[in-house]
Amino acid sequence: MKKYIAYYRVSRKEQGISGLGLAAQKASVEKYVASQDGIILKEYTEVETGTNKRERVEIHKAIQMAKNESAVLVIAKLDRLARNVSFVSSLMDAGIEFVAVDMPSANNFTIHIFAALAEQEAKLISTRTKQALAELKKKGIKLGNPDNLTTEARNRGVQAIKENALSNDRNRQAQSIIGSCKEKGMTYREIAAYLNELNFKTRYGKQFLPSTVHQLYNRINLQQVA
Repeated sequence: MKKYIAYYRVSRKEQGISGLGLAAQKASVEKYVASQDGIILKEYTEVETGTNKRERVEIHKAIQMAKNESAVLVIAKLDRLARNVSFVSSLMDAGIEFVAVDMPSANNFTIHIFAALAEQEAKLISTRTKQALAELKKKGIKLGNPDNLTTEARNRGVQAIKENALSNDRNRQAQSIIGSCKEKGMTYREIAAYLNELNFKTRYGKQFLPSTVHQLYNRINLQQVA
């Protein structure tokens, strides 16, 4: 029987206490392990607050336990977790087997790409958010003026700017992945399937097609020439 160590992550203390979000992660992990005729030896839950997002103690415990027991580290969702440089580094150093329920075919190449883009993405979002706010200020819009906006409204505005920046950055991530995959000799069809497997979408919210990948690859070459 295959052994598994489960790792869950919730973003707020309230979620950790109430089980919101955590229950869904546990359900998906337990269903996957059962489908593999496996057994969960131990579960670790990371409860993040605004003050401890960078200090993830439980993930290191989970990785060490998986290593000691020659078990598979299983997580519910790869996308956000793999963008954490600390997690990826720890996973690579430990050399353990891992699986993400939402992307079971993900491999070392997948998480290396996420790791390479993680810090760049964070910096770009921060820079674009500041630039957008500065531009609004130049136009005479008084940001943070309680006479104009409530705190909730201001937060929604900032969040919208961040989401727009994230959308642009995801497009750049897709281009980076396409470039890396072409260097490995993958075809446009294979790259399109790979991007779809990673849950990437085009700027119009559609799945990638070989023709879309071809267009983006040509755009990369044009940017390099320029």
